[in-house]
Amino acid sequence: MTAEGLRRAGLRLAVPKGALFADSVRLLRAAGIDPGRLGEAGRQLTVRARRIEFVIAKPTDIPVYVAYGAVDAGIAGKDVLMEAGLDVVEVLDLGFGGCRFVVAEPEGAAERVAEHYRHLGVIRVATKYPRVTEEHFAAAGVQVEIVKLHGNIEIAPLIGLADQVVDVTATGTTLRENRLRVVEEVAVSTARFVANTASLRTRGEAMVELASALEAALPLE
Repeated sequence: MTAEGLRRAGLRLAVPKGALFADSVRLLRAAGIDPGRLGEAGRQLTVRARRIEFVIAKPTDIPVYVAYGAVDAGIAGKDVLMEAGLDVVEVLDLGFGGCRFVVAEPEGAAERVAEHYRHLGVIRVATKYPRVTEEHFAAAGVQVEIVKLHGNIEIAPLIGLADQVVDVTATGTTLRENRLRVVEEVAVSTARFVANTASLRTRGEAMVELASALEAALPLE
């Protein structure tokens, strides 16, 4: 029923590359949505299965694709949705891909960082997520200078570039291996099914059918 509804509507769905890809394909199959050759796409960026077109995208691009209507819906981590801050509708928490936004600093640096803040009234924080970082520290009333990085955030305090970092971690292993300790948790993230607002209006029946099928396929808690 869901697959038939999708075929009629001709929906375009974005699926994230990387850590969330395999679980996304597995969930689509479990929900009765034929993903065609999505699991063997190789370097292909789009895969069509009957009238359903899957778009394989960089995770951080999916909120953009959905918000601007390039796709009708997609699967994206809550972390990238928080950072993007775009107008998409979070329809369903899919539960997989769990990770945490955390503030971390070098082991044994707590007093030095606190003294730095008392003396200068600001601390420097390195992150790939400036929007989330700014909102978190603003809510806490802490002045920060944000340094945007694209690579390994953990190195920033180790080479004197920043006092603390805000990063996403699943197990905390990389932080521990670089002698960083978690100072506080900012937010918990899991994969979400998100939709374009206009698509929800114009293709509402198929979108609801898809969301219902995905929800029914989720493991029981």
